[in-house]
Order: sequence, then structure tokens, then C-alpha cells
Amino acid sequence: MSNTAKPTALKMGIPIPNSKLGLWLFLGTEIMFFTAFIGSYIVLRLGSKGWPTDPDDTHINVFAGGVNTFVLIVSSYLVVVAHEAMAHKKFAKARTYLLGTLLLAFLFLGIKSVEYYGKISHDILPGHIAETSSQAIRKASRELEVVVRGRFNEYTSSGAIKTDRPNDIVNLVVQIAALPTATKPEEVSEGTFKALQESAPSDAELFSKWMNLHQHIVANASLAIPATGPDYLAVREKLKAGEKLPELGYDEVETLLNELKSNEKYGSVVSSGVFEMHPIVYGNIFASMYFLMTGFHAVHVIVGMILFAVVLKQGSQLNEQWTDFVENSGLYWHFVDLVWIFLFPMLYII
Repeated sequence: MSNTAKPTALKMGIPIPNSKLGLWLFLGTEIMFFTAFIGSYIVLRLGSKGWPTDPDDTHINVFAGGVNTFVLIVSSYLVVVAHEAMAHKKFAKARTYLLGTLLLAFLFLGIKSVEYYGKISHDILPGHIAETSSQAIRKASRELEVVVRGRFNEYTSSGAIKTDRPNDIVNLVVQIAALPTATKPEEVSEGTFKALQESAPSDAELFSKWMNLHQHIVANASLAIPATGPDYLAVREKLKAGEKLPELGYDEVETLLNELKSNEKYGSVVSSGVFEMHPIVYGNIFASMYFLMTGFHAVHVIVGMILFAVVLKQGSQLNEQWTDFVENSGLYWHFVDLVWIFLFPMLYII
């Protein structure tokens, strides 16, 4: 009988836990995911002459982006320290560092929310940005119409004016203009009716200003000449062969809006509802790429926060069995941090 020992069975595979291997494979797909965004941005940025870079146009806050970069770097350091604490079975210390990471993640999203609010409040949104002078003029007219309709809605919703067609502002303005001499309906309070009577003339005037602008846009005629009626026809008849009416200019519409915004009677509602009519070339592509890349990055930040919250939920029950989970969560968080390291200079600095 032979005393030769049986050979040890070979163990195939990479000498790392399956969980870490799976995470690295997942991060490989994530790298390709963000590489597509970053590559698209570079191509669009380099191929678009006149790309918006003025902070007054883009409302990019470099300081806020820099603070967020520092926040993520510090949070990555805390994750490393937390994993080291787990390896030394100092679980209370690990929870403290993970809690710090989670709080910094909340801070990152808070700063990003402030940045988003800045862009939304200035209507820097995909599909909302005027890229030419004509688009800026039409956008200003649409926004002014919304303001007028909002003012008119106060008369119909309060019951001061009764109509079956509250959206027909052309006919509604006649009733509003006559409101100062109208009789108060029984269901409307004295104070409300009196306030609407006082604002009716200015709201009717604002409607007239908007309608005049709208008619000039349709006719593509300068505000210096009539756009409808016999006067308009008389001006057209005086044109010689091949001549055109002077077209509506960006500068004169901008001057009109500035006058409306400085008006004591309705300037505040116009200022709050009509954005600065400044055309931004490639503005919609810029806004699309900005919200696409930073939005997906924010989603990944939230996922990382969920991973840390799962660990923190264990409380005093946290033990060495969670060491690999903390390490893998940290690797994911480092990836999120690394992505932002690329996004920050591209979107905020270059």
C-alpha cells in the first residue's frame, strides 16, 4: 500500500472575495457609463464655437463646486478610516466615521440643490433657453402672457368677474377694464373686491402692452409702427416695390420689458414672471449635459448613502461580518468621488 499523499486540490479563481470581484465588474460598467457622458460632452464642447462660459449666463458657481469637491474628498478619507477601524474590530469608531461620511454626503446634495435652484430660478433648463434674438423675443412674449393670465385668474377665481370662458383673456379684459364701476357680487368680500377694482386698470394696461407686443411679433414689425388695423394697412400701402416694413428688433423689445419691470403698478409681477431675455448660444445643449451628468452623479451619491445607512442601521450589532460590505461600499464611494473629480473641472473651470 502506497503512503504517497494525495495532491491538494487546485482552487481556481482570483484570490479576492466574490463580493469584491462582483463590485469591480460593476464598476467597470459604471466607468463605461460615465465615459460615454464625458466623451459626449467633450465632443460637443469642442465642436460648438461660442459655448456658454460666462457665469452670468450659465449660473455656474465655481466656489460651490469647489466646496463640494472638498466635501467628497474628505468623505472618501472617512470611509478609508472606517474600513481600517472595522479591520481592527473597532466597530463603534467605524460607525462614527461612516456617520460623518453620510453627513458629508447630505451636505454635498444640499449644496447641489442650491446650485440647481439657481439655474431653475433663472430658467436655465433644457429646452427653455433662447439661443437667438428671435427666440428670446418670443420667449419673453410667452412669459409675459403667463403673467397676464395669472393676474386675470385672480378676478375669475375670486368671483369678482363671472365668465364661462376664464381662459378667453381677450374678452375678459373688457370686463376687467369695467370693474372699477361695477357692482360688487354678494359672495365677494368688500376688501377683495376693492383691491381688484384698484388693480384692474393696471392689469388691463399690462394686457394691452402684451397684446401689442404679440401683434408685432406676428407681423414681425417694429414697435415704432402699428401692427394691426387701418394704420398698419396705410403703412404697408406706402411701401415701394421690394421694400419691407422695419422688423421687430431685440433691443426695442428689451427696452419695453425694462420699462414694464420698472413700472410701479405691475413691475413686481413682471419681474418675477419674465426672465432676462438674453439669448445663450448652445444654451440648451449645455443645460442638457449639465443636468444629465450631475443628475446621474447625484443618483450615485444617493445609492452610496443608502449603503452607508444599511451599515449604520446595525447599530451596536455591527461586527466583523460587515467588514467586506464596508470595504466594498468604500470602493463604490471612491468611484463616485473620482467621477466628480472629472466633472468639476470640465463643467465648472474649463
